[in-house]
Amino acid sequence: MSELERRLREDRALRNAARAVVDADIAHIRSVFAPAHLAEKVGDEATDLFDRASAAADSHKGILATLIAAIFIWFARTPIMSLLSEGEDEAGGSDPEPTTDGGVINE
Repeated sequence: MSELERRLREDRALRNAARAVVDADIAHIRSVFAPAHLAEKVGDEATDLFDRASAAADSHKGILATLIAAIFIWFARTPIMSLLSEGEDEAGGSDPEPTTDGGVINE
């Protein structure tokens, strides 16, 4: 066997080994990003997050009640403001008073 043939065989062996590593990496990436694997991982993370949120809510009930009340008031701010402004209209707070200007009354 000549030197050239020996180098050719070594180079092919290196090429085949490199190709096997790349193929293994691609297979690993496909398995990690497979929809079933991602769904399982997201489900596990969501369950963990829900458990932590439940524990925090159990230990901080007053803060949670305040937060819910603040959110409710925020979304109900327009009807609340309209109710408050209607009360001012009925009390006569928004009727302009006539003013005098050089003896002429403007209404």
